[in-house]
Amino acid sequence: MRFTTAFRAIAAAAAIALTASACSADGGGDGDTIRIGASLPLTGEFSQGGLDTQRGYETWVEMTNEAGGLLGKPVEIIVKDDATQQETAVSNYNNLIAQDKVDLLLGSQSSLLNIPASAIAEKNKMLFVCPSCGSPDMFNRGFSYIFFSQQAIATDQAKVFAEWIAALPPEQRPKTAAYPALDDPFTGPVVEGAEKILSAAGVETVYKDQYPATTKNFDSVVNAMRDAGAEIVVQGAQFEDGVNMIRSMNRANYEPSILYQSSSPTYGQQYLDAVGPQNAEGVFFSMSYSPLADTPDNAEFVKRYQDKFDQLPPEDAADGFAAGQVLAAAVTAVGSLDDQAALADWLRGNSVETLLGNLSWNPDGSPRGDFLVGQWQGGVSEVVLPTDVATSDKIMRWHGGDI
Repeated sequence: MRFTTAFRAIAAAAAIALTASACSADGGGDGDTIRIGASLPLTGEFSQGGLDTQRGYETWVEMTNEAGGLLGKPVEIIVKDDATQQETAVSNYNNLIAQDKVDLLLGSQSSLLNIPASAIAEKNKMLFVCPSCGSPDMFNRGFSYIFFSQQAIATDQAKVFAEWIAALPPEQRPKTAAYPALDDPFTGPVVEGAEKILSAAGVETVYKDQYPATTKNFDSVVNAMRDAGAEIVVQGAQFEDGVNMIRSMNRANYEPSILYQSSSPTYGQQYLDAVGPQNAEGVFFSMSYSPLADTPDNAEFVKRYQDKFDQLPPEDAADGFAAGQVLAAAVTAVGSLDDQAALADWLRGNSVETLLGNLSWNPDGSPRGDFLVGQWQGGVSEVVLPTDVATSDKIMRWHGGDI
């Protein structure tokens, strides 16, 4: 696959991060409050996910303090806006460490921002638990302090979905597939992983391309996929590009039997409102979280989130909360903030129960697990795979009709 603008920008930002002067976090938890720092895209292209993650962080802090805090101290979180800019994320983490003297770090939202941001944490030997950093490029640099608090990296995000398609009887299995993807270090590997599995099952790739983050109109992409006869579309999407893809499909009267989008449908009510309930009907996606899950603290989290924000928690909010749970588990087990290498070592050797289920990690900080597969059905985000944890007993085509 071609080198992209995003990847070149990541490389440049990572170089800046690694050559930045190291400043140790000398707060050490010695004060009356444990201070946690994070940079998030509260404005810019990824602002919806950033705002949801912030809400997840803040809900975790609130519930943690009500339960007695960490190490017997209250927790405070400092969030800075990086405006979906890598250079700003780098600057924010440098400032959180050097000026704000935070004791602990939580990650930003998206691999695009977390790749350079995590280099700051690594240089300063600080634990970096990130809720949204699934790109394989997060974990191929030999870093010791990064941990991804979801179930799998991007190359495996669509694995359960793709293996289910591959196992369908030949008469039900799509013959042709299209793979449009945002030029982004997370979304590209998602569709590559799906294509590898589907191609091995005999599903022919008839369209594959990346589009820049500035793309708003997808008419030409949709026309190309329709003219190529793609029966299944696997889109590597964030939020707005997933919404705009569906709008272009409607204009072109193009209705593949199966539509999968990597992240856009996980934005919950925002997605449903943006595309309309009928256009969401039957859309597949991989999900780290379900509000219906019987996992530690989830019932209280859902109630608290609904009370605070008048909606069910979207995935990014739950992922942020889970990152806090992972951080808290390490701190509680080690019993000190003085040696953050010990916190990292503890996570590598143990598992943590979270809203997302039980999480554990490889030596490089990548997680060991599988995503759930969700589908919008009747205005509800249902779990459809694996079947033993499904919340719905049916699986649908896009716009309705059972498969």
